[in-house]
Amino acid sequence: MDSNLIKVLLIADDTDLARHIRDIFEQAKGANFDLIFSEELNNGLKMLDSGTFSLVLLDLFFKNGAKLGNIKTVQAHAPKIPIIILGLVDDEAVALDAVHQGAQDYLVKSQINPQLLGRATRYAIERQRADAALMEAEQKYHGIFDHIVEGIFQTTPEGMYLSANPALARIYGYASPEELMADVTDIGRKLYVESGRRQEFIKIMQEHDTVTDFESRIYRKDGSIIWIAENVRAIRNAQGKLQYYEGTVEDITQRRQAEEKLRTSEALYHSLVETLPQNIFRKDLEGRFTFVNHRFCQTIGRKPEEIIGKTDADIFLAELASKYQRDDRRILDTGKTFETIEQHVASGNDKLYVQVVKTPLRDMQGNVIGLQGIFWDISERKRAEEQIRMATAELARSREALRKRNEQMEDDLKMAREIQQTMLPQAYPIFLKEANSKENLFRFSHRYYPTGAVGGDYFNVMALSESEAGVFICDVMGHGVRSALIAAMVRALVEELKPVAGDPGKLMTKLNRDLCAILKHTGSPMLTTAFYMVADAASGTLRYANAGHPKPLLIHPNTGVVGSLTNNDAKGKPALGLFEQSVYTTSVCPIKEGEAVMLFTDGLYEVEGADQQLYSHEMLVNAVRNRTKMPLSEMFDDLLAEIRQFALGQEFMDDVCLVGVEIATLKSPVAAPALAAKES
Repeated sequence: MDSNLIKVLLIADDTDLARHIRDIFEQAKGANFDLIFSEELNNGLKMLDSGTFSLVLLDLFFKNGAKLGNIKTVQAHAPKIPIIILGLVDDEAVALDAVHQGAQDYLVKSQINPQLLGRATRYAIERQRADAALMEAEQKYHGIFDHIVEGIFQTTPEGMYLSANPALARIYGYASPEELMADVTDIGRKLYVESGRRQEFIKIMQEHDTVTDFESRIYRKDGSIIWIAENVRAIRNAQGKLQYYEGTVEDITQRRQAEEKLRTSEALYHSLVETLPQNIFRKDLEGRFTFVNHRFCQTIGRKPEEIIGKTDADIFLAELASKYQRDDRRILDTGKTFETIEQHVASGNDKLYVQVVKTPLRDMQGNVIGLQGIFWDISERKRAEEQIRMATAELARSREALRKRNEQMEDDLKMAREIQQTMLPQAYPIFLKEANSKENLFRFSHRYYPTGAVGGDYFNVMALSESEAGVFICDVMGHGVRSALIAAMVRALVEELKPVAGDPGKLMTKLNRDLCAILKHTGSPMLTTAFYMVADAASGTLRYANAGHPKPLLIHPNTGVVGSLTNNDAKGKPALGLFEQSVYTTSVCPIKEGEAVMLFTDGLYEVEGADQQLYSHEMLVNAVRNRTKMPLSEMFDDLLAEIRQFALGQEFMDDVCLVGVEIATLKSPVAAPALAAKES
């Protein structure tokens, strides 16, 4: 049995009833119950806003007089929390009415005992969970049914639709399934173009109970005709009686059109070769012409009937005919394509170049039965090739200039990397405990590794007062020059916002607004996660705000506990640069001497290892927990070495930034505020 705490809200105006119910819960076994009592309905509804209650006990005779009407009021405020009604009499009609109104159970106050109340409470919670799971399953089913691209239907054997999905309505040209089912009440008469097609369908179904790829022409709503393919099965009851048909419909109009085009391909081929500017011919195994196109006839100056059935020796000069016949024999003997460029001297002593391609023709068994030839004038191409050779020489002269420009680009990237490195803190600010003391309040450490020449991670450590240190870290989406530019903008904006740096929430809110104002002119958002923290040695607190960034770790070396800095309201905030009106709040948690905070970007733990295994956030927390006694600087090097060993190629895939703050000492003891860090 689950031993977790079950928090119950009792809404009633009877304090004696509240004491009685609390006593009963204390005696109930099988779970731990925490009863919270509200004498007013509105106050109870406000309590439900906390989201921590598992169940509501609602007095039927609440003083507002709404009785069972209060069920709807509570459900409207907290629809996912189960309700049990407490009544005075054992009235089955009232109990059923309560359940119909939405309650999970009805209990008579005078009959309540620890066993009954404990069981009813647990059962009500489980029923509510089961109902929620069922509703989710139904939503998933309807999501598939409504969004699949194939039409889905159920019909009666007589030809009426029982159900249809939106895809079927779209295929048939209707605005909705409801319109389709209302209009098509006789499928055989209304849809099929060919009369009797429905009867053919019914006959197949009667013989086989299934039909596959049943192709038909059908009318759409607008009267146009399309081709469809149906896959259907018969649904019968336990006694074998036919109940209905169900199946799918696919629009195959394009496929049928393609098949029609394929059937006319031979005619298209002959039409094509007659209009092509190339010379095309075919020969049989004896070298006799079996086909010539019009262009070939024009080239040699003869009609088709003067060529078909003749050989090269009948048409060309002996020397040229002999060459053509040798080429043909090579193709027929080897079964391979032959390609060559022939050079001729035309009138005026101009050179004429002809591209010739001859390929073997084969029958269905793959035997060579002749050859096909195609040739065309490429004199212009050859002249163009000569021009290309000349251009190539010019290109070679340009390569050296291009190489020098590449070197300049590499130098620029190197300089950009050096500039970005100078943007990071070159020395940490010093916070002395006393004016003449050498005892420092904080110790800082960091590690920064961009994956490219420049990176999108950035951090800074600022002195806000003699005892307040501001620590900022951010991670711009992606990496490279673009991310580095955004990181530089963030750095500049943070510098401008130093006057409000004492309030992390206000700084984050203004930073987000300024960043959105800049990025909206670029046309594409750049997601930037960030975390800003003020470590205050005078008050012994951490003040911080988080914009979608990985939660820093709060390390307690004395106890070995490692926690996460979470928002006081337990609500996450979006990354910077997304929503201009986002408001970020300041959270507070206590800090003690000897404790440390580790800030990092997600490149540290989103690392792929062997077998596509990821180095998870949980693995990172465990690694830190095993090293809580180490100074942060030594811990960082140890962590990076471990993660590199885990990673494929022992390299990080994203920019990595770690920043650590160790609380060396505090100025004076203070009262600790509410704890905001939770153990990971």
